[in-house]
Amino acid sequence: MKKKLILTISIVLVFALTMFIAMQNDERVIYESGVHSIEVADAFAMMYETEFGSGEYVVSDDTTWPLEGYVFNAELSRCENGSTLYWDEETQSVMMEANVSDKCYIYFDVYDPPVLSNYIISEVYTGIDGENGLYYHDGTGTYINADQEAGDNSYRYAGANPNNYVCFGTDEEVCPTDNLYRIIGIFENEIKLIKNDYLTEDSLGVVSVYNNVQGESSWINTYRGQLNIINNFYWNSNGNNSWSDSTLNNALNNGYLNGIGNEWSNLIAEHTWTVGGNTYDNILYSNAKTVYEYEITNPVENTSYSNKIGLMYISDYLYSADSSYWNYPGYSTSGADYDYRSAIDYNWMYLGGYDWTITRRSTLDYSDVTNYAYRIHTAGYVGSDNVGTVVLSVRPTFYLNSDVRYISGTGTQSNPYRIA
Repeated sequence: MKKKLILTISIVLVFALTMFIAMQNDERVIYESGVHSIEVADAFAMMYETEFGSGEYVVSDDTTWPLEGYVFNAELSRCENGSTLYWDEETQSVMMEANVSDKCYIYFDVYDPPVLSNYIISEVYTGIDGENGLYYHDGTGTYINADQEAGDNSYRYAGANPNNYVCFGTDEEVCPTDNLYRIIGIFENEIKLIKNDYLTEDSLGVVSVYNNVQGESSWINTYRGQLNIINNFYWNSNGNNSWSDSTLNNALNNGYLNGIGNEWSNLIAEHTWTVGGNTYDNILYSNAKTVYEYEITNPVENTSYSNKIGLMYISDYLYSADSSYWNYPGYSTSGADYDYRSAIDYNWMYLGGYDWTITRRSTLDYSDVTNYAYRIHTAGYVGSDNVGTVVLSVRPTFYLNSDVRYISGTGTQSNPYRIA
């Protein structure tokens, strides 16, 4: 009967010529079974590929397992007396099945991490819309409301809680909650992220005008994040709804962007944001596809602005709900059962606070709405507010460079995607 010996990453390997002795907790690793024991002695040589794709290997004199930059090569790894070596994904360790003492050669290839967008399209998207919460918006499909797709060939996450978390701004082993972001989708090979929780005044570099404080009357009981104090900011304290003149735009692309450091800000793409806006009727009372067309494809004004950091589009929010809601309007006078208030438990982007969006309200409504932008209400529906007199919460949104790489992770909140 074969016995399993787990060789964890914490094992210390002592190099002696081309032979390695496995040690753990300063003792020889011995597998005991009944009346006999199997001793792993002078048995392992680690072989490292010289460079990616070279096929050439050298014996390593490392005293620990490679933690990054290499991947276990199961095809080449072998043992002289027939023992089996394999990689265990759950424990992130090499495992050995043996019933005799053996000498083994463990091969590691240089790891060439895939581009993040390619990884998601090839490994997460199965070709079936809705699996893993991912939809390909090519304008076709057989699922409910497939005819409501954006038709822009984007890949978008939708539903209650898909595995679309990314750790951004830190390499800490356990990703801090303040560094969690979520993938809105893939747009022309660029991953679009939104901060998982609201931005604080320390991160924005602007003093909050008004705070929702937990335990006080100002607290928002629908809030689903982790903060004890929710900071709120003007969209534009100057009073007009032009994003290029927005004080929030300025703060995001200076204070916030500078605060995350050059290493991470260099991963963010300069993007052209569509900010022409549209009318109240066209935005509030329309479904996801129609809002996308009015907001992105055919805004009232052909206005765009290029910078790195922005805010969510209304269509981003609408398309983040389960597809069964894509034919609902953002708001309906018929009541909560007929608009996005009914989708809050099936929309991962809903956070329960008041969220600013980047989209302004058009002057085609009334001449006096040059100071209004759209927002998401705590109840989950779409509305608008005065940019210079009303303060709301903020979640930075941005596109990653198309060459950003996937390093590790499964996209869950506890094991978010790691990128570089």
